[in-house]
Amino acid sequence: MSRRARQLATLGPVLALIAASTFFALQSPRFLTGENLSLILQQVMVVGVLAIGQTLVILTAGIDLSCGMVMALGGVVMALLATRGGLSPALAIGAGVGVTTVAGFLNGLLITRIKLPPFIVTLGTMNIAFALTQLVSHSQSVTDLPPLLTLLGDTVSVGRTPVAYGVMAMLVLYGLAWWLLRETAGGRHLYATGNAPEAARLSGIATARVLLAVYTLAGACYGVAALLGVARTGVGDPQAGQTENLDTVTAVVLGGTSLFGGRGVILGSLVGALIVGVFRNGLTLMGVSSVYQILVTGVLVILAVSLDQSARRAR
Repeated sequence: MSRRARQLATLGPVLALIAASTFFALQSPRFLTGENLSLILQQVMVVGVLAIGQTLVILTAGIDLSCGMVMALGGVVMALLATRGGLSPALAIGAGVGVTTVAGFLNGLLITRIKLPPFIVTLGTMNIAFALTQLVSHSQSVTDLPPLLTLLGDTVSVGRTPVAYGVMAMLVLYGLAWWLLRETAGGRHLYATGNAPEAARLSGIATARVLLAVYTLAGACYGVAALLGVARTGVGDPQAGQTENLDTVTAVVLGGTSLFGGRGVILGSLVGALIVGVFRNGLTLMGVSSVYQILVTGVLVILAVSLDQSARRAR
């Protein structure tokens, strides 16, 4: 790929975000208000954190279809343990994140030890997590949560604009993920494993260990996303996670990460998540129904994958 093409691939998501924001700003005077921009960030923070885990997985040429349902399971577990299980809120949060981390670890174990395809493994985990979520919650939302579980949904004023603590947490996590991928040997091993796994193995990289660590770390990210979802809605919702799988893949691909692994920038996934959030918010302001919003999201992911394919052929 030429240098100009690589620069365009890097700047493309940012230009798309600017173009989408400009379009919706022209359609609705409410779009660029501080309150609405704050709302977009709050709507994006759950998908944004899920997209961190999904990006790590896709960089290894895998995919995780279970992220939304595992997140829902983690949220319900922490809500149930804090309200009915007698655990302190801090321990309940730890238990919820622990459940999602174990789910990620099991995904990685099945992929690395039994050599099952990530698509099949995470498809199974998605259904298992959904069933467990419905069973433990009896398909009922968990309410009356203690304040610690909803703390990240609270806001602080920056000027006249409210900013949620959860948005700050999301940005911190992106900073950590950026540092991990750019500055550590583990990050370089992750890219090498996704780009050419056999060559990485022959060069001495423990590729199976890298994959296991990636899926486990992704599971931990889903636990943090579960806490953000609980904080934002104020309930442990067993119906959560229904659209997040598509949204996270869309965000990651729109952000420039290749579905074929080994190429992408974590901050691009944040931009991709913002593009999804801007489209959802802008279409809502224009009075477009949620069905058409899902349709637009589907079109976006097909367009992004098509561009990725074209770029891959051009290399």
